[in-house]
Amino acid sequence: MLTSHELFGFMPPTLAADILEHAHTHDRDLYRATVNAIAGARKVRPVFLDKQPRKERHAGMIAYLSRPGLEAAAGTMLRGWLLKGHKSLLADFLDGVGIAHKDGVVDDLPESVDDGKLKATVDALLAKHAADVVKVYLHSFNTMNESQWKNLETILQDDTRLQF
Repeated sequence: MLTSHELFGFMPPTLAADILEHAHTHDRDLYRATVNAIAGARKVRPVFLDKQPRKERHAGMIAYLSRPGLEAAAGTMLRGWLLKGHKSLLADFLDGVGIAHKDGVVDDLPESVDDGKLKATVDALLAKHAADVVKVYLHSFNTMNESQWKNLETILQDDTRLQF
């Protein structure tokens, strides 16, 4: 299983840049919190990062988000991007495995799900949504939740379509 900072390290740089750009455009609070976390890790003031051209700033941010020390910031960024930018993917996944939700958000996850439903749902997600986004979502889902499903972990390890 890949952690959030590992996902930033392994995902295509264009996807990582899209995630930051989405936060910059649609969730300024999340973006600002991420800039502040990275500035703290780099021991610079946030204004130093703000003055950089956005493309250069984002490349540097991606490099820092792929470090273990910024796991929390990377996880928060991924959750925000998924919840605000990919609700239909989240809803399709939860509907497919038969879990009630509200706009892709669940209060209590079951300890496990049916293998057949999970496999069929993963196949349907890959057919309907961008493969890189599905990969990031499924890896994130299994590492960010208290209930880590062994059958999802197996699929993530064995299915080459879900590997970076």
